[in-house]
Amino acid sequence: MKLLRFGDAGSEKPGLLDANGTIRDLSGHIPDIAGRALLPESLADLKKIDPETLPAVSGDPRIGACVGSVGKFICIGLNYSDHAAETGAEVPAEPVIFNKWTSAICGPNDDVEIPRGSQKTDWEVELGVVIGKGGRYIDEADALSHVAGYCVVNDVSEREFQLERCGTWDKGKGCDTFGPLGPWLVTADEVPNPQALGLWLEVDGKRYQNGSTETMVYPVVHLVSYLSRFMSLQPGDVISTGTPPGVGMGQKPQVYLQPGQVMRLGIEGLGEQRQNVVAAPV
Repeated sequence: MKLLRFGDAGSEKPGLLDANGTIRDLSGHIPDIAGRALLPESLADLKKIDPETLPAVSGDPRIGACVGSVGKFICIGLNYSDHAAETGAEVPAEPVIFNKWTSAICGPNDDVEIPRGSQKTDWEVELGVVIGKGGRYIDEADALSHVAGYCVVNDVSEREFQLERCGTWDKGKGCDTFGPLGPWLVTADEVPNPQALGLWLEVDGKRYQNGSTETMVYPVVHLVSYLSRFMSLQPGDVISTGTPPGVGMGQKPQVYLQPGQVMRLGIEGLGEQRQNVVAAPV
């Protein structure tokens, strides 16, 4: 299934994308694509519904983030060896963990704002993993049974805030609009191998990133298991799994986003995002 959320920001409704590309309203069955709706038994019940019996959504509604009420937005750094090389970093001996604040989450086609004072706002296409069944100390062999599905993430990053200012990476990762999710959550049964997905990103039509999840240093099963050693994973938590090479910081000379530019990005089978880049409101 391709699950999504549609409507004005803050009042999105749950939906399903049918085989013909029509959005179907799921609000008669679940309150949101969030929390308990992502448990395996809940997804199994949704799968039994004939999409033709659901109300078709008319017009061209805004698409919101594909998951609501996200508890944790966990990110993995330097998880592609070629991306680590382009940034001058070594491949880490263990996964690098940082956070994006949930206030960074926005829809896949919403504007991305360059923060006040920013000179180095960058892009990162990433595979998002959405937790369905929660747990702690999860074995790698069972890790995929805890995954509700997958989505496209743009891990927008301000490199000066992230790397050149005191403190952790988080301050350069969690600015408002720095976490577009979606367009839809593709349930895990439709993604038999999350380590065989092409992913790409363009700015103003120029392709900067063109990679595959097969080159991840730490695959999805390891990340889910590893993270569960340090925190409980809960339904609706999002894990952004790292980016392939081609970020602006890795260009020679470096290239960063400017107001008026357009980002397009996507992952094989998971859909595409499109964001206009704008200056943050004064």
